[in-house]
Amino acid sequence: MRHALLPRPLIRALLLLLAVLALPARPSAAFEIEGHAIFGDPDAVRMLRVLSVADVDVFGPVIEAFRAGYPEVSVDYTVASSAEIMTAIAEERVPFDVVISSAMDLQTKLANDGFARPHRSTATLALPDWARWRDDLFAFTQEPAAIVLSRAAFAGRPLPETRQALISAMRDAPELFRDRVGTYDLRSSGLGYLFATQDARTSEVYWRLTEVMGALGTRLYCCSSEMIDDVASGDLAIAYNVLASYALSRADLTKVAIVLPEDFSTVMLRTALVPQNAPDPGLAGRFVDFLLTSSWSSADVPQSPLSVSSAVFLTNRDRFRRIRLGPELLVYLDEFKRRRFLQAWEDAILQD
Repeated sequence: MRHALLPRPLIRALLLLLAVLALPARPSAAFEIEGHAIFGDPDAVRMLRVLSVADVDVFGPVIEAFRAGYPEVSVDYTVASSAEIMTAIAEERVPFDVVISSAMDLQTKLANDGFARPHRSTATLALPDWARWRDDLFAFTQEPAAIVLSRAAFAGRPLPETRQALISAMRDAPELFRDRVGTYDLRSSGLGYLFATQDARTSEVYWRLTEVMGALGTRLYCCSSEMIDDVASGDLAIAYNVLASYALSRADLTKVAIVLPEDFSTVMLRTALVPQNAPDPGLAGRFVDFLLTSSWSSADVPQSPLSVSSAVFLTNRDRFRRIRLGPELLVYLDEFKRRRFLQAWEDAILQD
């Protein structure tokens, strides 16, 4: 019995098709990375993969302190926005060992939707109830939102210590502050959206403040570090809801004033979780335990390098409004509520 031979052009085409199909599948859209660094030997046998919103230079000392106890471990550290972290973990399922974020609501959603791997240890069990959610999400900092002011812009003027005082300052001298006020772009900043919704829940003054800022042509930012840079350079006179921890870590504090509002200061908890698909969950658990044991010197205030000094919290307790971990954070992630909140915010801040 004779077999029919295929024409050579068709054979080549089939071989090419098979070769293409054999290639590893690539995602249609990869999450966006803002920074990346490897601490230690890039070819190390043991590699911890961390995905975080904190800048490399901010979180680097924490990683080096961890590696001092585990010198054989290298750390692959990737920086992305909180929204991109959601894309990486919930949509693309990129394998990271630990996820760290300041967007408590988005972290809670990841855990609530089943993307967190439970972790139990003496370190996690020793946390106060407000610093953990189930066995999935663990807080290792307390970081208040601050108003960062240019000392040069406020020379000869009293520094506003409350939101109402800030409103009065901007209304009294609009020519000084026009195009020189900055805050988060809530449409793209997970932390900015979290702070804004918490502020709005706490006091109606938030919306009056937003309208006044909008009338002055407020500039919108992705992150605290860029706002602080522009205040220090004099491009901005005011930055609202900046992370105090970032501002206090700078060397040029003579150029900026950091105000924790006396009416209330919203406090974010930076959290860590171990994803379900962590390549090395055992090592991930050790890193989470390191964050917790090195941060919690007492049951009251965590002492991570990113936390504000415990003295600030212990002497000014009444002004602080700590955001609570838990499912109530999911309220403003509801698509309808989020769309309605952002529409109200856009109407106030994007004035023509």
